[in-house]
Amino acid sequence: MDKASRIMVDFPTQTLHLTGEEGGTRFLPLYSHEALRELSRVWVKLGWAMKYSYTFSWMGRPVIQLPDDLMRIQEVIFRVQPNVIIETGVAHGGSAVFYASLLELLGRGRVVSIDVEIRQHNREALDKHPLSKRITLIEGSSTAEDTIGQVRQLLAAGDRVLVVLDSNHTKDHVRKELESYASMVTPGSYLIATDGIMEELGDAPGGSLSWATDNPRVAIHEFLRSHSEFEIDPEPQRAGVTYWPDAYLRRK
Repeated sequence: MDKASRIMVDFPTQTLHLTGEEGGTRFLPLYSHEALRELSRVWVKLGWAMKYSYTFSWMGRPVIQLPDDLMRIQEVIFRVQPNVIIETGVAHGGSAVFYASLLELLGRGRVVSIDVEIRQHNREALDKHPLSKRITLIEGSSTAEDTIGQVRQLLAAGDRVLVVLDSNHTKDHVRKELESYASMVTPGSYLIATDGIMEELGDAPGGSLSWATDNPRVAIHEFLRSHSEFEIDPEPQRAGVTYWPDAYLRRK
């Protein structure tokens, strides 16, 4: 059936009514996993438009992530036990501090955070942060050879590496990042391309219709066609409340 264009919650009958763009209605039990998934799509879209993720911070730094995604990635980090987390996209540094705090609890490791521009006030705040000892900042394009070279110099034999791509979210840029950082990911660890939800946000306030094909999720599936050493792990998105659909690429 085509994507629902109208959703009605019928509390008296405890039923969710999904009417497609081309007609036809599907009925789901309201208190079911399928209904939760459909309603979550609406909630995630509305939350994105209302900048819900901008209302959170982690240990003093704005984090700009959906809390559900932070909870899911901490599960993955604990399971993989990386000692290096490479992150593209710094913004205010909240994600870097979040990952650093997890590594601090594990008692080892460092975060390598990359951005084409790290604003001075954000750099100063991160340098003064109690977890600064676990954060290395690199300013430069995440796909530039010089930047990639700097990252490689920070890696040592035996490092267990996890990569999170969260910078420029155009399809072409994410595809270049996937190609650039894939070889750094150790077997059993993950290459994570965030914010594939853009695919569903083109008609939301502040969105663009071009996002239907110009988004990280499309880049992920293009990448997988030529990289059989990776596979999508659906488990971290088991509940469906996420900005990161199909994001978790596990290296076999």
